[in-house]
Amino acid sequence: MTFDKFGLSADILRAIEDQGYTTPTPVQAQAIPVILEGHDIMAGAQTGTGKTAGFTLPLLQLMNKEHPERHKRHHVRVLVITPTRELAAQVGESIATYGKYLSLRSTVVFGGVGIVPQIEKLRRGVDILVATPGRLLDLANRGVADLSRVEILVLDEADRMLDMGFIHDIRKVFALVPKNRQNLLFSATFSDEIKRLAAGILKQPKYIEVEHNQACAQVSHIVHPVGKSKKRELLSHLIISRELQQVLVFTRTKHGANRLATQLESDGINASAIHGNKSQTARTKALAGFKQGTVRVLVATDIAARGLDIDQLPHVVNYELPNVSEDYVHRIGRTGRAGRTGEAMSLVSYDELKLLHGIERLLKKEIPKVDVPGYTMDVSDVSPPSPDRQNRSRRRPPQGHNRPHAGRPSSKPSGRRTRSRNRWSSSKVS
Repeated sequence: MTFDKFGLSADILRAIEDQGYTTPTPVQAQAIPVILEGHDIMAGAQTGTGKTAGFTLPLLQLMNKEHPERHKRHHVRVLVITPTRELAAQVGESIATYGKYLSLRSTVVFGGVGIVPQIEKLRRGVDILVATPGRLLDLANRGVADLSRVEILVLDEADRMLDMGFIHDIRKVFALVPKNRQNLLFSATFSDEIKRLAAGILKQPKYIEVEHNQACAQVSHIVHPVGKSKKRELLSHLIISRELQQVLVFTRTKHGANRLATQLESDGINASAIHGNKSQTARTKALAGFKQGTVRVLVATDIAARGLDIDQLPHVVNYELPNVSEDYVHRIGRTGRAGRTGEAMSLVSYDELKLLHGIERLLKKEIPKVDVPGYTMDVSDVSPPSPDRQNRSRRRPPQGHNRPHAGRPSSKPSGRRTRSRNRWSSSKVS
């Protein structure tokens, strides 16, 4: 199947051709015709599947048609709500890319930057508005963002919006848009909360779902077992010895991202960090440097990396595994995009074994484990129980427990440590 089978206008097809695309991805092949037919949809698709173009292309087609009630002054007919600034910017860029030969107007609004330029653009009139919830409500409360004539509402990455606590803001937006509208909901997962949200807004929706593994098909996965204390050293070693360029590294916390970027800089590796506490200007500058090659390593948290669109990104590194298995798919979806290959490396310590097993269950396959000489783990890498826990054990010994003489450590390893070692060995470290 090719894009011209969807009945898209010549101007949109020309823009697609400019980007070098000819064949739609599975989610695009399913979503585009359904959206063009005017149906509500509930789509399960994670990043890296081409879902953004999957809804921007039909939206542009629908909005480009002559509308009988269309005034000379442009008004918001399509509203796209995203959880993060980066994702909003990516959607806005997709609309600009594929709509460059059309006369439609679009703009992107989010917090962290000046509101005055956004107000001016809205007052001049736009057909398609991409927004994060907080800034959108701010503009609506100021009487600048008129949502009374919205025809299509898109919730992108709805699961992440709920995770970030935007549900109340989303419901406020629902009260500002017409009840008679087309609704498009995209989510990587269909949790009970997502299903409840969908039930309240979607009308006889068509269901579209792309398997998780399809997003990973072009990505090679590898795990490097390493002790916590050696992680940063191993990361620098891999980047320098393999001469890796454009490496996106994930940490769990903002503080951890800052610390790691600073440590990499001390190792002679150009690095920047992006996370929610960084100003939008700083985040934009870091991302621009990463795309241009002046920043070799970009260290990011999950939320900050949501929506990053980097062409031909070759390497993603999980410096710390995510607490939620599905977030692993989001992370590695930054690479291996549009049919290109990519590499996902994970630096895994003993205390992350449970998280790793959860990811492997989600992927339905075991990820190869490869020791790096000089960085392999030994028993000292397994953290013993905390002193408080040991003291509690001494105060309340189990029945029948033969405690060693005070001051004399037992020569037998604890049961907890033995189990950790056995679980790791069962994963076949090479």
